[in-house]
Amino acid sequence: MAEEQEQEQKKTFDWLPEGMEPLADGEYDAIIMGTGLKECVISGLLSVQGMRVLQMDRNDYYGADGASLNLTNLYKKFNAGSPPETLGANRDFNVDLIPKFIMACGNLTKMLLHTKVTRYLEFKSIDGSYVYKGGKMFKVPATPEEALRSPLMGLFEKRRFRSFLLYVDQYDETKPETHKGRDLTVMTMKQLYEEFGLQPDTHQFISHAMCLELDEAHMNQPALPTVKGLQTYCYSLSRYGTSPYIYPVYGLGGLPEGFSRLCAIHGGTFMLNRDVDEIVYNDKGEACGVKSGNEMAKAKFVVGDPSYFPKEKVRATGQIVRCICFLNHPIPNCGDLESVQIVIPGPQVNRVNDIFVCSIASSHAVSAQGVYIAIVSTKMEGNNADKEVIPGLALLGHIMQRFTMVATTYEPVSDGNGDKCFISSSFDASSHFEGDVDDLLSLYKRVTGKDLDMTINADSVEADY
Repeated sequence: MAEEQEQEQKKTFDWLPEGMEPLADGEYDAIIMGTGLKECVISGLLSVQGMRVLQMDRNDYYGADGASLNLTNLYKKFNAGSPPETLGANRDFNVDLIPKFIMACGNLTKMLLHTKVTRYLEFKSIDGSYVYKGGKMFKVPATPEEALRSPLMGLFEKRRFRSFLLYVDQYDETKPETHKGRDLTVMTMKQLYEEFGLQPDTHQFISHAMCLELDEAHMNQPALPTVKGLQTYCYSLSRYGTSPYIYPVYGLGGLPEGFSRLCAIHGGTFMLNRDVDEIVYNDKGEACGVKSGNEMAKAKFVVGDPSYFPKEKVRATGQIVRCICFLNHPIPNCGDLESVQIVIPGPQVNRVNDIFVCSIASSHAVSAQGVYIAIVSTKMEGNNADKEVIPGLALLGHIMQRFTMVATTYEPVSDGNGDKCFISSSFDASSHFEGDVDDLLSLYKRVTGKDLDMTINADSVEADY
């Protein structure tokens, strides 16, 4: 009887408007809107710290814009009718809406290790990394020996390239003796390349295919961030041999699900297929809860992707076009490899922004045997989405089926401290997570007021990749 009375009391809150009922348990520390990767990482990390978390999503599946869909759901999303039986069984497909590979020793891997979410996932390495130059495809060298054999550079350029890589490899920001008299917080990337006598074509190849820069803006900026990106690339490459990238078996949708599981284990509450009708604010203009139908939950702050917030709280940053293509063959001129990444540096095809192509297949359990999924993505520079991706599509050979989508990207207009609305930025156009993880770390710091400890060694993944 006493327990029943206690439950009755729990269901009544002074702050509930008349006629409304509590949503789930009613009171939380944080309400997270959306189950995209960034939101699920935040919910997992907050719940581990003992916070009471409610996470909601308007969809009936995890992952939001970054979900992995089976054939039926994919065709339904693009209003393409029923999938042809020739493609294979529905259950064999896990098609990423936002295709990205994971840098093997990058920050996302550290985050997966830090939270032990790796126990829920299985990873495999990507077979190769390529760069487009002068109308041809070249393998990005995976070893010093490969670099010496690579047709990307002439003999003398290879020697200069090797000297440059040796310098970058030994460089340590905290040890001035490794700087060799160069201050990379002042010296630009262009100046650093020129110091080693490297040619403009080589600058482009290193910056876009290895440092993963998206355009040429970094060339006139201090070299340090770009050099650090190159160090992460080389470290990841030496760790796994074939390429610096790994990818979860069954698709990227497993990442948010893994972090959701972490949150649930620590007492988090999840509600799928439940949209947020209104964010509730207190007298100071701070978010203090959400309404969904005739139910309301209260919290100290809200976190979410831009789609859950009113237009005045976010600003558009551009548009990204992504083409999902089904092939019945590996991408030509890539050594018949099942899984590859190809970077087309923007300047090679008279563009500002790079075009990214990635391909995966049945070895990563994302498609039926004999079906290859290639995804081409880039930042829009004009109004014709099909025209933007022509250089990428031209590399694919025969395409059985193609789905094209254009997404507007958003970022928050403020850091969230004033209105307690902590908003993530949309995923970028690149085919890796490094820029997105920077946004995630920024989001974590805005929410908690402290940096996430990223000192863990990414070498300690106990798995056979």
